Amino acid sequence: MAVRKFKPTTPGQRHKIIGTFEEITASVPEKSLTFGKRSTGGRNSSGRMTVRYRGGGHKRKYRLIDFKRDKDGVPAIVKTIEYDPNRSARIALLFYVDGEKRYIIAPNGLEVGTTLVSGADAAPEVGNALPLRNIPVGTVIHNIELRPGQGAMLVRSAGNFAQLTSRDGDYCIIKLPSGEVRKILGTCKATIGSVGNSDHALESSGKAGRSRWLGRRPHNRGVVMNPHDHPMGGGEGRQSGGHPRSRNGLYAKGLKTRSKKKPSSKYIIERAKKR
Repeated sequence: MAVRKFKPTTPGQRHKIIGTFEEITASVPEKSLTFGKRSTGGRNSSGRMTVRYRGGGHKRKYRLIDFKRDKDGVPAIVKTIEYDPNRSARIALLFYVDGEKRYIIAPNGLEVGTTLVSGADAAPEVGNALPLRNIPVGTVIHNIELRPGQGAMLVRSAGNFAQLTSRDGDYCIIKLPSGEVRKILGTCKATIGSVGNSDHALESSGKAGRSRWLGRRPHNRGVVMNPHDHPMGGGEGRQSGGHPRSRNGLYAKGLKTRSKKKPSSKYIIERAKKR
Protein backbone atom coordinates (compact mmCIF):
# COMPACT_ATOMS: atom_id res chain seq x y z
CA MET A 1 0.00 0.00 0.00
CA ALA A 2 1.08 3.61 -0.63
CA VAL A 3 -0.16 7.08 0.22
CA ARG A 4 -1.15 10.04 -1.96
CA LYS A 5 -0.19 13.67 -1.44
CA PHE A 6 -2.18 16.43 -3.13
CA LYS A 7 -1.31 19.71 -4.75
CA PRO A 8 -2.35 22.62 -2.47
CA THR A 9 -5.18 23.83 -4.71
CA THR A 10 -7.35 24.42 -1.60
CA PRO A 11 -6.52 24.83 2.12
CA GLY A 12 -7.94 21.36 2.80
CA GLN A 13 -5.77 19.75 0.12
CA ARG A 14 -2.53 21.36 1.36
CA HIS A 15 -1.83 18.89 4.18
CA LYS A 16 -4.05 16.04 2.98
CA ILE A 17 -2.36 12.62 2.80
CA ILE A 18 -4.56 9.56 2.27
CA GLY A 19 -4.14 5.96 1.16
CA THR A 20 -4.34 4.88 -2.47
CA PHE A 21 -6.84 2.04 -1.82
CA GLU A 22 -5.07 0.11 -4.59
CA GLU A 23 -5.41 -3.19 -2.69
CA ILE A 24 -9.22 -2.88 -2.42
CA THR A 25 -10.97 -5.34 -4.78
CA ALA A 26 -14.65 -4.86 -3.81
CA SER A 27 -16.70 -1.76 -2.99
CA VAL A 28 -19.87 -3.44 -1.61
CA PRO A 29 -19.65 -5.59 1.54
CA GLU A 30 -21.05 -9.11 1.90
CA LYS A 31 -24.68 -8.53 2.93
CA SER A 32 -24.97 -11.63 5.13
CA LEU A 33 -22.04 -10.44 7.27
CA THR A 34 -23.16 -6.84 7.84
CA PHE A 35 -25.74 -5.09 9.99
CA GLY A 36 -26.64 -1.49 10.78
CA LYS A 37 -24.54 0.24 13.43
CA ARG A 38 -26.32 2.70 15.70
CA SER A 39 -24.35 5.73 16.81
CA THR A 40 -24.70 6.87 20.43
CA GLY A 41 -23.17 10.35 20.09
CA GLY A 42 -21.54 9.78 23.49
CA ARG A 43 -24.92 9.35 25.29
CA ASN A 44 -25.85 6.50 27.63
CA SER A 45 -29.19 4.66 27.89
CA SER A 46 -30.81 7.55 29.75
CA GLY A 47 -29.67 10.15 27.23
CA ARG A 48 -26.93 11.68 29.36
CA MET A 49 -23.66 12.69 27.73
CA THR A 50 -21.01 10.42 29.24
CA VAL A 51 -18.28 10.86 26.58
CA ARG A 52 -17.51 14.33 25.28
CA TYR A 53 -16.57 15.41 21.76
CA ARG A 54 -18.51 12.70 19.93
CA GLY A 55 -21.44 12.97 17.56
CA GLY A 56 -22.45 13.21 13.92
CA GLY A 57 -20.35 11.37 11.39
CA HIS A 58 -21.22 9.26 8.38
CA LYS A 59 -23.59 6.32 8.80
CA ARG A 60 -21.75 2.99 8.97
CA LYS A 61 -22.48 -0.69 8.55
CA TYR A 62 -20.69 -3.07 10.90
CA ARG A 63 -18.84 -6.00 9.33
CA LEU A 64 -18.81 -9.17 11.46
CA ILE A 65 -15.15 -10.16 11.82
CA ASP A 66 -14.07 -13.72 12.68
CA PHE A 67 -11.57 -13.18 15.50
CA LYS A 68 -11.85 -16.79 16.75
CA ARG A 69 -10.77 -18.60 13.56
CA ASP A 70 -12.37 -21.77 14.93
CA LYS A 71 -13.07 -23.59 11.62
CA ASP A 72 -10.04 -25.83 12.05
CA GLY A 73 -8.87 -27.90 9.10
CA VAL A 74 -11.35 -26.35 6.62
CA PRO A 75 -9.55 -24.53 3.75
CA ALA A 76 -10.80 -21.10 2.70
CA ILE A 77 -10.06 -18.99 -0.37
CA VAL A 78 -9.55 -15.22 -0.13
CA LYS A 79 -12.27 -13.77 -2.36
CA THR A 80 -11.89 -10.00 -1.81
CA ILE A 81 -9.91 -7.38 0.13
CA GLU A 82 -12.27 -4.67 1.40
CA TYR A 83 -12.33 -1.33 3.23
CA ASP A 84 -13.83 -1.32 6.72
CA PRO A 85 -14.98 2.05 8.14
CA ASN A 86 -14.94 0.65 11.69
CA ARG A 87 -11.20 -0.10 11.89
CA SER A 88 -7.84 1.07 10.55
CA ALA A 89 -6.95 -2.28 8.95
CA ARG A 90 -8.37 -3.76 5.75
CA ILE A 91 -10.54 -6.89 5.89
CA ALA A 92 -10.55 -10.00 3.71
CA LEU A 93 -13.62 -12.06 2.75
CA LEU A 94 -13.04 -15.82 2.98
CA PHE A 95 -15.06 -18.44 1.11
CA TYR A 96 -14.75 -21.81 2.93
CA VAL A 97 -15.03 -25.03 0.93
CA ASP A 98 -18.18 -25.97 2.91
CA GLY A 99 -19.91 -22.80 1.65
CA GLU A 100 -19.56 -20.55 4.71
CA LYS A 101 -18.32 -16.97 4.35
CA ARG A 102 -16.36 -15.03 6.96
CA TYR A 103 -14.41 -11.78 7.27
CA ILE A 104 -10.92 -11.65 8.79
CA ILE A 105 -8.39 -8.87 9.38
CA ALA A 106 -6.26 -8.75 6.21
CA PRO A 107 -2.56 -9.33 7.00
CA ASN A 108 0.22 -7.65 5.07
CA GLY A 109 0.93 -9.45 1.77
CA LEU A 110 -2.36 -11.34 1.58
CA GLU A 111 -3.67 -11.59 -1.99
CA VAL A 112 -6.96 -12.61 -3.58
CA GLY A 113 -6.97 -16.32 -4.45
CA THR A 114 -4.75 -17.38 -1.53
CA THR A 115 -5.85 -20.48 0.41
CA LEU A 116 -5.89 -20.11 4.21
CA VAL A 117 -6.28 -22.73 6.94
CA SER A 118 -6.58 -22.55 10.72
CA GLY A 119 -5.82 -25.18 13.33
CA ALA A 120 -2.90 -26.99 14.95
CA ASP A 121 -1.91 -28.72 11.69
CA ALA A 122 -1.84 -25.53 9.58
CA ALA A 123 1.46 -24.38 8.07
CA PRO A 124 2.99 -21.23 9.65
CA GLU A 125 2.25 -19.08 6.57
CA VAL A 126 0.81 -15.57 6.28
CA GLY A 127 -2.90 -15.51 7.17
CA ASN A 128 -3.05 -18.96 8.79
CA ALA A 129 -4.18 -19.17 12.44
CA LEU A 130 -2.37 -21.58 14.78
CA PRO A 131 -2.04 -22.21 18.52
CA LEU A 132 1.01 -20.37 19.86
CA ARG A 133 2.69 -23.64 20.87
CA ASN A 134 2.75 -24.69 17.17
CA ILE A 135 4.28 -21.43 15.88
CA PRO A 136 8.08 -21.36 15.39
CA VAL A 137 10.06 -19.09 17.72
CA GLY A 138 10.84 -15.70 16.15
CA THR A 139 7.70 -15.61 13.98
CA VAL A 140 5.86 -12.31 13.50
CA ILE A 141 2.21 -12.65 14.56
CA HIS A 142 -1.00 -10.66 15.13
CA ASN A 143 -4.62 -11.24 16.29
CA ILE A 144 -3.51 -12.88 19.55
CA GLU A 145 -5.90 -14.45 22.04
CA LEU A 146 -5.50 -13.96 25.81
CA ARG A 147 -7.68 -16.94 26.72
CA PRO A 148 -8.22 -20.07 24.57
CA GLY A 149 -11.37 -19.74 22.45
CA GLN A 150 -12.03 -16.14 23.53
CA GLY A 151 -11.09 -14.62 20.17
CA ALA A 152 -8.25 -12.27 19.26
CA MET A 153 -7.83 -9.34 21.66
CA LEU A 154 -4.28 -8.08 20.97
CA VAL A 155 -2.46 -6.62 17.93
CA ARG A 156 -5.41 -5.91 15.60
CA SER A 157 -4.82 -2.38 14.26
CA ALA A 158 -3.16 -1.39 10.98
CA GLY A 159 0.56 -2.09 10.64
CA ASN A 160 0.93 -3.73 14.07
CA PHE A 161 2.74 -6.98 14.82
CA ALA A 162 4.07 -8.93 17.78
CA GLN A 163 6.86 -11.49 17.95
CA LEU A 164 7.00 -14.89 19.60
CA THR A 165 10.41 -14.74 21.30
CA SER A 166 10.61 -17.94 23.39
CA ARG A 167 8.70 -20.57 25.37
CA ASP A 168 8.40 -21.26 29.08
CA GLY A 169 6.59 -24.54 29.83
CA ASP A 170 2.93 -24.22 28.82
CA TYR A 171 3.39 -20.50 28.10
CA CYS A 172 4.84 -18.57 25.17
CA ILE A 173 6.76 -15.31 25.62
CA ILE A 174 5.39 -12.59 23.33
CA LYS A 175 6.85 -9.15 22.66
CA LEU A 176 3.94 -6.78 21.97
CA PRO A 177 3.99 -3.58 19.83
CA SER A 178 4.08 -1.41 22.99
CA GLY A 179 7.36 -3.03 24.04
CA GLU A 180 5.66 -5.08 26.76
CA VAL A 181 6.89 -8.66 27.10
CA ARG A 182 4.39 -11.09 28.60
CA LYS A 183 3.44 -14.76 28.88
CA ILE A 184 0.42 -16.11 26.98
CA LEU A 185 -0.87 -19.68 27.22
CA GLY A 186 0.37 -21.86 24.35
CA THR A 187 -3.15 -23.07 23.49
CA CYS A 188 -4.22 -19.52 22.56
CA LYS A 189 -4.38 -18.87 18.82
CA ALA A 190 -2.59 -16.22 16.80
CA THR A 191 -2.41 -15.37 13.09
CA ILE A 192 0.86 -15.42 11.16
CA GLY A 193 2.15 -12.12 9.72
CA SER A 194 1.62 -8.45 10.50
CA VAL A 195 -1.62 -6.49 10.07
CA GLY A 196 -1.94 -4.85 6.64
CA ASN A 197 -2.43 -1.18 5.70
CA SER A 198 0.85 -0.27 7.41
CA ASP A 199 0.87 3.21 5.81
CA HIS A 200 -2.19 4.21 7.85
CA ALA A 201 0.13 5.98 10.32
CA LEU A 202 1.33 8.30 7.54
CA GLU A 203 -2.14 9.59 6.69
CA SER A 204 -3.17 13.17 7.50
CA SER A 205 -6.77 14.39 7.38
CA GLY A 206 -5.86 17.84 6.02
CA LYS A 207 -8.91 19.60 7.48
CA ALA A 208 -11.22 19.60 10.49
CA GLY A 209 -14.18 18.47 8.39
CA ARG A 210 -12.71 14.99 7.95
CA SER A 211 -12.82 14.56 11.74
CA ARG A 212 -16.51 15.46 11.66
CA TRP A 213 -17.11 12.78 9.01
CA LEU A 214 -15.61 10.29 11.46
CA GLY A 215 -17.94 11.43 14.25
CA ARG A 216 -15.40 13.50 16.20
CA ARG A 217 -16.50 16.93 17.42
CA PRO A 218 -14.16 19.81 18.30
CA HIS A 219 -12.06 19.15 21.41
CA ASN A 220 -11.56 21.92 23.98
CA ARG A 221 -8.43 22.18 26.12
CA GLY A 222 -8.85 22.32 29.88
CA VAL A 223 -6.70 25.47 30.31
CA VAL A 224 -9.11 27.58 28.25
CA MET A 225 -12.11 26.65 30.43
CA ASN A 226 -13.45 28.30 33.57
CA PRO A 227 -12.57 26.92 37.04
CA HIS A 228 -15.95 25.24 37.50
CA ASP A 229 -15.56 23.43 34.16
CA HIS A 230 -12.06 21.99 34.63
CA PRO A 231 -9.34 21.84 37.35
CA MET A 232 -6.90 23.54 34.95
CA GLY A 233 -9.30 26.37 34.05
CA GLY A 234 -9.34 30.00 35.16
CA GLY A 235 -6.61 32.50 35.95
CA GLU A 236 -5.70 35.92 34.60
CA GLY A 237 -4.38 35.84 31.06
CA ARG A 238 -2.77 32.70 29.73
CA GLN A 239 -2.09 30.66 32.83
CA SER A 240 -0.55 27.21 32.42
CA GLY A 241 -3.16 25.65 34.68
CA GLY A 242 -0.80 23.97 37.17
CA HIS A 243 -0.24 20.24 36.96
CA PRO A 244 -1.80 18.63 33.83
CA ARG A 245 -4.79 16.62 34.92
CA SER A 246 -8.11 15.30 33.66
CA ARG A 247 -11.51 16.84 34.32
CA ASN A 248 -11.98 14.62 37.39
CA GLY A 249 -8.57 15.49 38.85
CA LEU A 250 -6.41 12.52 37.79
CA TYR A 251 -2.88 13.53 36.81
CA ALA A 252 -2.39 13.18 33.06
CA LYS A 253 1.41 12.88 32.80
CA GLY A 254 2.94 9.72 34.17
CA LEU A 255 0.52 8.78 36.95
CA LYS A 256 0.28 4.98 37.10
CA THR A 257 -3.34 3.88 37.42
CA ARG A 258 -2.86 0.12 37.08
CA SER A 259 -3.84 -1.82 40.21
CA LYS A 260 -0.90 -3.46 42.00
CA LYS A 261 -3.10 -6.46 42.83
CA LYS A 262 -4.23 -7.11 39.24
CA PRO A 263 -4.11 -10.90 38.65
CA SER A 264 -2.57 -10.63 35.18
CA SER A 265 0.55 -8.85 36.53
CA LYS A 266 2.22 -12.24 37.13
CA TYR A 267 2.23 -12.86 33.35
CA ILE A 268 3.97 -9.56 32.51
CA ILE A 269 7.74 -9.97 32.32
CA GLU A 270 8.62 -6.46 31.15
CA ARG A 271 6.36 -3.42 31.18
CA ALA A 272 5.75 -1.24 28.11
CA LYS A 273 8.41 1.35 27.42
CA LYS A 274 7.59 5.00 28.14
CA ARG A 275 6.88 7.08 25.06
